[in-house]
Amino acid sequence: MQYAIPTAPPWWSRLFSRMPRTEDAPEWGHRLRLGTPYDDEPPPTLTELYQARRLDMVRLALFLVDDLHTAEDVVQDAFAAVCRSHGTSLDGLQDPGAYLHTAVVNAARSVLRRRRTARAYTPPHQGYGPPVDEGLLLAEEHRQVLDALAQLTQRQREVLVLRYWSELTEAQIAQTLGLSRGTVKSTASRALDVLEKKLGAGR
Repeated sequence: MQYAIPTAPPWWSRLFSRMPRTEDAPEWGHRLRLGTPYDDEPPPTLTELYQARRLDMVRLALFLVDDLHTAEDVVQDAFAAVCRSHGTSLDGLQDPGAYLHTAVVNAARSVLRRRRTARAYTPPHQGYGPPVDEGLLLAEEHRQVLDALAQLTQRQREVLVLRYWSELTEAQIAQTLGLSRGTVKSTASRALDVLEKKLGAGR
């Protein structure tokens, strides 16, 4: 049976298209795309992975945790996990990009679990103001994306972010999140319905 994630409404695609992306380094960036076979080429090093993907991973984490400082910590933890598991040479790692996506999602989940636990015992309070460099990643229109995502469940948010920001296929999303392809499809469909009802299809 063939599954296909539904097409996002135009307003949703426009929101994501406003977020800047990092260009791959021309010498070796092509080797860090998900699903790219290396054949006779050596795998990229951890340094190459960091230089080519760190900023995009921070933006991915930002969509998941809704806080820039936390997103940076999430990505740092993810790279540390990659290093602990595979060293700096990444020998034996067939798809570093896919592995990094999974590491970032798992680190974000851990943060959200700790956040929920803390909120259960701590009265709500106002957080610190945004850092001076947050404008580089989070302009006013980008807040629309985060506000929309905040209305979704954790799984819905992960599926939509991986599909429409990271541009993963449904098979890659299923592998990253440990879900079936059918669950990825149905989750994306429900999430888009929620957003359309709340924000309107003609946005």
